[in-house]
Amino acid sequence: MKRKLFVVTALVLIAASVFASGGQDTKATSAGKKVRIAILVKSLGNGFFEAVRDGAQEAAKELGDVEIIYQGPSSATAEGQIEIINNLIATKVDAIAISANDQDALVPAAKKAMEAGIKVISFDSGIAEAGRILHLAPSDTELIGRSQMRLMGELVNWEGEVAILSATAQATNQNAWIEYMKKEIQENPKCKNMKLVAVVYGDDSSDKSYREALGLFKSYPNLKGIISPTTVGVAATAKAIQDQGLTGKIQLTGLGLPSEMKAYVENGVSKAIALWNPIDLGYSSTYICYNLVKGKNTGKEGDTFTAGRMGTIKVGPKGLAIMGEPFTFTKDNIAKYAAMF
Repeated sequence: MKRKLFVVTALVLIAASVFASGGQDTKATSAGKKVRIAILVKSLGNGFFEAVRDGAQEAAKELGDVEIIYQGPSSATAEGQIEIINNLIATKVDAIAISANDQDALVPAAKKAMEAGIKVISFDSGIAEAGRILHLAPSDTELIGRSQMRLMGELVNWEGEVAILSATAQATNQNAWIEYMKKEIQENPKCKNMKLVAVVYGDDSSDKSYREALGLFKSYPNLKGIISPTTVGVAATAKAIQDQGLTGKIQLTGLGLPSEMKAYVENGVSKAIALWNPIDLGYSSTYICYNLVKGKNTGKEGDTFTAGRMGTIKVGPKGLAIMGEPFTFTKDNIAKYAAMF
């Protein structure tokens, strides 16, 4: 009986020793393992998201121990993204950054991923709060509004009459941006010689925006600049300035797609426009995912992420993180981005 007990005890000790040794080997292997971050986009074949991928790869190269897995459905559907999330769970990626096709439909699959130990964030187009750790927004209302007025100030040398050509009078985001434009022109000492003379609405119609621009030219013969924070309006205003021979006389900025504004920027109708930079979105998302996986951050309100050349990104209420001010496109860089989006 004693001999049997001795043998059993010995076997247990040997097994424990092997297990401990195996655990040490696994730990050593894990130490050299790359952090696998999936960038899940709305759909493949989209230049905007290919630029996101490029930014993610840039960050991965800087970090050194990151593998980027770029995936998306063939068409922009929630069902396609859900299938991919389930596959990513099965392959045990470390983190997923998602630009969502449906903020609510993706929640169950995203929660399942988090329950499996995967860090899940959304960027650009958010998942509802229950389905992610945080959402990375390209910018916020105040940054957009104030930066638009500052950009106009630079273009008109901080003096003269300026106007705003918006989308619809009911557009919540546009109206919020405009309120901060008004605050900037009132509060920024550099704007003391600038005057906002009108806010007009083109209803996000090219024809109406064009006519509203012509109306501004006629009503305000001393007009120095127009801000149009809508992709439809800024392109229509650029055409109106060009058609009326006012290039260089009336400055134009706003929120525009590089692909639509390239010709106008290169020929000087608009010296600068702004929008979100998809490269920066991919870059920042990768740094955020990496820091979450490494345990450097939690993603809770008040948490501050270090994100390489993008500096620091702070998490606000409801897990909302803001990347920064809109990116400015000029004749020096717009051709590169026009090929993307």
